[in-house]
Amino acid sequence: MIFAIGDLHFDSSGEKPMDVFGDIWLNHQERIIENWYSTIGEDDLVLLAGDISWALKIDEAYEDLLRIDKLPGRKIIIKGNHDYWWSSLKKLNNLGLKTIDFIQNNSFVYKDAGIAGTRGWSYIDVEVIDPQNEKIFNRELNRLKLSLESLDENLKKKIVMLHYPPFNLDSSPNEFVEIMKEYKIDICIYGHLHAEGHRYIVEGTIEGIEFHCVSSDYINFIPKKIL
Repeated sequence: MIFAIGDLHFDSSGEKPMDVFGDIWLNHQERIIENWYSTIGEDDLVLLAGDISWALKIDEAYEDLLRIDKLPGRKIIIKGNHDYWWSSLKKLNNLGLKTIDFIQNNSFVYKDAGIAGTRGWSYIDVEVIDPQNEKIFNRELNRLKLSLESLDENLKKKIVMLHYPPFNLDSSPNEFVEIMKEYKIDICIYGHLHAEGHRYIVEGTIEGIEFHCVSSDYINFIPKKIL
């Protein structure tokens, strides 16, 4: 089975308690791990939709990644906006983690399902467009294309992982959804939205694609089965 969860916000240093964002985050790391053991089997795949660790450097993130590595199942991780520790794919792969793979212009196959993805970026459907914001948005669109182009088009199922939601402020699909339609994607997961941001969540089947928001606080810190 394939599960998904985003925004773990692990912090081995203990310097970034998430309960400042509400009581729902109390002991969230321990709750995620407990729920993981009761939900995930060794043969399952877990898609981690970014914002994995508060660490700033890759060596500081290693302890958080190792904690995830020791949990049941295979894991695939994409970058979130708070994953400042994220480095080159070579450095990430050289960490020696046994059950974790990273997506950065590449993709993976699990049984008969292909998994591609990228971080994505925030809304650009605003009255005043920031050229820098638009540049990053377009770069992320290209990264999604590169990831999707590395997949075999004959796979039974195709899944896209994003960190940012692929929707505009009015809940309409944005350019990321157009690319997913072009590549005949079946399922898309995303995270990023917390607390008041939950009002911007869009789920269900749209344009032929099944969308799931898997921000950890939105799914009560329990990995969600998506396939």
